[in-house]
Amino acid sequence: MSLHWALICHGLITLTIVVSFLCGQWRIFQGTPISSIHRFLTFGAYQYFLRFIGAVFGDRGTNLILSVEYYCCDRPNPILQLIYLAIIGTTYYIIVKTSFSYIPGYYLSEAHRYASFLAIAVGILLFLVTSFSDPGTVKADNVSRYLSAYPYDNIIYTEKECPTCKIPKPARSKHCSLCNRCVARFDHHCGWMNNCIGERNTRYFLAFLLWHFLLCIYGTIAIGLVLAGRLKELQIVHVLTVYYGVDNSLRSLAPYVVQTFKWQDYISWQKNLIEARASTAALKANIAGMTTEGKPQESKCKSFFRRSLLQDTEAIVKKNVYDKGFFHNLYEVVFPVSTRASFLHTKSKSG
Repeated sequence: MSLHWALICHGLITLTIVVSFLCGQWRIFQGTPISSIHRFLTFGAYQYFLRFIGAVFGDRGTNLILSVEYYCCDRPNPILQLIYLAIIGTTYYIIVKTSFSYIPGYYLSEAHRYASFLAIAVGILLFLVTSFSDPGTVKADNVSRYLSAYPYDNIIYTEKECPTCKIPKPARSKHCSLCNRCVARFDHHCGWMNNCIGERNTRYFLAFLLWHFLLCIYGTIAIGLVLAGRLKELQIVHVLTVYYGVDNSLRSLAPYVVQTFKWQDYISWQKNLIEARASTAALKANIAGMTTEGKPQESKCKSFFRRSLLQDTEAIVKKNVYDKGFFHNLYEVVFPVSTRASFLHTKSKSG
């Protein structure tokens, strides 16, 4: 039973960290431990690290770390790309050296040797495609196409010119100071990719994130099954070895063992009975508190799906022309407007 609980805890801890890192900023997690873990992973841990460096090495140490951060994250360079490849390569090497000798095993077949390599290869391929693909660079020879694909709403986006590139700025585009270019439907500049994430490569970036999320889950389950299979095999060998050596002794001790188990069962039953009575008393107290205090606080799940009070003001707010629904917006990410054959055909006719 302890093995099963260890594997469950291992999986839950890994899942909690991954969900906290990727989804901790969602409104449904506000005020929960998931949100706190997300802040610690994305901001708090680095701030504590800076404080530690400042306490040990003073301002010179802190300034050195900030200079390295600026060079790695705020300037175009391949350092973070190399760090990613080093992390992936080192992790896979450790897994091969420590786990492949037990595959095939009690729970995993030999196919997982090749499946793990394929999973890593697909992740690296998505990383390279995202890193070296065109994010949707807006230039003088294609700006008219992007202007037609993304019209102005005259609320957030109005007709203006990029002061650096000296060309009209299509709606939802932005000039990236790191790459020194205008990018259509600009999302952000990713230091890990050393590239902007825009109209043409957002699909690859989202596929990269989704694949690595699934890769974390697969790795957690596979390592847990390797550990479980190894312990299962050791347990079987141990039982077979001990059985033939102490079988007669166990027979002589059987009456005492039976009495011991009966006593342990009685103690366990008494403990469960006491806990049940305590839980009943606590439940009664909570019910009494709810009846006296009035309506209980609304759960996070209900508040997430509850109609927002701001929706009552929709009558006086202009419609967001870029919000065409979840599935249509997702379709535009997978198949960018400016790259569709139908759009290009229509544009050539109008031109």
